[in-house]
Amino acid sequence: MIVVESSEETSGVVMEMSGAEVKMSQTSISYGSELPMLSDKSQFPSFLRTVPSNIFQITAMVRLIGHFNWTWIGMIISDDETGLQGGQDLKAAIEHNKGCVAYMEKTHATYNRTIILTVAKYIQRHTAKVIIVYSSVVHVKNLLEALSAQNVTDKTFIFSTSFTMTLGLFSKQAWRLFNGSLGLVLRITKMPGFEEFLTRLNPMRDPNDRFIKLFWEKAFNCRWLASNGSGTLTPVTQGGTVTSCFEKQTIEKIHLSEFELNDLSSSYHTYLAVFALAHAVTSLMVCTPGQGPFGNGACADNSNIKPWQVLHYVKRMNLSLKIGAQISFDENGDAPSAYDIVNVQIFNYEEIQLVNVGNFDSQQDTHININNSAILWGENTQLTSSLVHSTHTVTLSFLQLPRSVCSEECPPGCRQAAIKGKPICCFECIPCAQEEIRDPDTDECMKCPDDQWPSSKHDQCIPKVIEFLSFDEPLGYTLSFAAAFLALTAACVLGIFLKYGSTPIVKANNRRLSYLLLIFLKLCFLCSFIFIGRPTKLSCMLRQTIFGIIFSISVSMVLAKTILTVIAFKAKLPNSPARKLLGGKTPSCIVSLCSLIQVVICALWLAKSPPFPEPDLLSYNEKIIVECNEGKHFFYWMLGYMGLLATVSFIVAFVSRDLPGSFNEAKLITFSMVVFVSVWISFIPAYLSTQGKYMVAVEVFAILCSSAGLLGCIFFPKCYIILFRPDMNSRHNIIGRKNVGTIRKHQEHKRRRS
Repeated sequence: MIVVESSEETSGVVMEMSGAEVKMSQTSISYGSELPMLSDKSQFPSFLRTVPSNIFQITAMVRLIGHFNWTWIGMIISDDETGLQGGQDLKAAIEHNKGCVAYMEKTHATYNRTIILTVAKYIQRHTAKVIIVYSSVVHVKNLLEALSAQNVTDKTFIFSTSFTMTLGLFSKQAWRLFNGSLGLVLRITKMPGFEEFLTRLNPMRDPNDRFIKLFWEKAFNCRWLASNGSGTLTPVTQGGTVTSCFEKQTIEKIHLSEFELNDLSSSYHTYLAVFALAHAVTSLMVCTPGQGPFGNGACADNSNIKPWQVLHYVKRMNLSLKIGAQISFDENGDAPSAYDIVNVQIFNYEEIQLVNVGNFDSQQDTHININNSAILWGENTQLTSSLVHSTHTVTLSFLQLPRSVCSEECPPGCRQAAIKGKPICCFECIPCAQEEIRDPDTDECMKCPDDQWPSSKHDQCIPKVIEFLSFDEPLGYTLSFAAAFLALTAACVLGIFLKYGSTPIVKANNRRLSYLLLIFLKLCFLCSFIFIGRPTKLSCMLRQTIFGIIFSISVSMVLAKTILTVIAFKAKLPNSPARKLLGGKTPSCIVSLCSLIQVVICALWLAKSPPFPEPDLLSYNEKIIVECNEGKHFFYWMLGYMGLLATVSFIVAFVSRDLPGSFNEAKLITFSMVVFVSVWISFIPAYLSTQGKYMVAVEVFAILCSSAGLLGCIFFPKCYIILFRPDMNSRHNIIGRKNVGTIRKHQEHKRRRS
């Protein structure tokens, strides 16, 4: 890299050059042409430029409006090739970044006033609050003046680099239209010797330069002699004062603001272009033969320099100037450039400032740097309170970021729905479906995973509530308390029967069978605890099988007690063969045989398709039901067999309910089986019509009610006699007079038949 230090002489030479291009034969270095097509080296192989292509400017503008979340953009373009092509490219880039161009109005210096006013009124009425001006000042000046005359103060303008920020081009009233607006300007650095060059300007140095004489007349408010320009005094009336121009007048006598130095981009890039070409020619002329860049180390012939030789040096140039600028060209002939973002700030309706508030580097076009706190926006809201900004007092309304959207952003939980015939930025908000959400980072609603559910605002997915019949909830601990209380009650009844085991009422119906039945009724109550709590693999395998086996044994014992009651009555008759069945093997055989079938059913169930815990993600939207997948076939086989045993017991007890005796055991068993069967018949529809923890609660309730029915109907009357009517607890009262008379009638009837 070559470091070049500029001198005042070089700067003076640079500033004296003019025109849109610096040329040497067929090699051109432009300081102002921004058309993208000029980067095509197949068409323009010898064209280079020190300004960036419009592609970078378009990228900068898209990043700028994206930074402030503006999506509803108006555009004013010049009605020429540059404006039309650049406007279309900018529109495509805005729409590619999910923005919308609300309108694209053309303007030109040749448009008549009627067209200008029509366009101005349309812009004033339109809802777009941000307007991009992609035009030079000369074409858009009349339109902006018309907008100013209509007192348009609620629009924010963004000016392209072709719009020169020259304060003198507009009146102060017109500049109020631009208050708070932003503009892109090509970044420049201070050119050494430039101000000194300006102060040395004088018509005497170049008497044929008519531009200097025109500037002289404006700067000193005088007139030159029209005939020969010799400087002779010429009486000219200027507001009642006679003035004349003198060649001896100097620039030092006026303020440099007359030169409007706020936008020197053209001068600066001309400066770079001349420097690049001058350095290329210098490098070509000081080439050492044998070390040159051409074939066999050859150098160019200084007396016959070819354009392609100069182009060779220019393309490979990499200069870093001491002023901080860099001159180099990429493969497309474009120099690395950057933009500054300026903010128009007007204080007290008089003082106009262009404040640098950000930048955009064309070599790093993915990011834009903006100091939001340095920006003052236009006065488009009501003044509220004031604060100090720099050295000026400003109102909070100047700090209010303008909004420019066709439709306001949908709230969380709503998605955008396109409106037919409108751009994509214009939409209506439709609530997401019940199982969907939309967060601020997305445009569409999305469904939550199966284990999650939308929040109340539908802006995020939250884990579903895991539901099962828990010991901690009211339903769970109520059933637990009931099961524990009934199990304790069964234990107390068993204790009473053990204590009074030698009394007639306990001995009357096979007390050993009564003890076992009370034990298994207690187990029936306790097996309810397996159903409460979070299902696990073990609890799912045990809950239904243990319940089925224990209940089958209990009902088998009830059946055995019923059969023994009938046999006991028959055995009281003389010579009855039923006496042989009153032994201890009969009830054991009945219980064993009836229970074995249920055990086989449960064993096959566990072997073929054992129950397992399974989360139900679909039945309820907002919760996950953790339940046991028990299958259906074996479960209903188990319930069906238990129902069969209960039905047989009920029938046998019902048939023998009229057996004589002051204390009829068959009647008690009949009542108990009525309760038992009624509970389980009611259980089936209730079980099938519920889900989740309530299905489990229904089964636990059925277990407790049916077991309590057996306990209460069979054993509570006996406990009442044992504890409160001991006078009835005798063999005479148990057998009763009717029983004795009945036995005698049977014996008499038998004698007569014989």
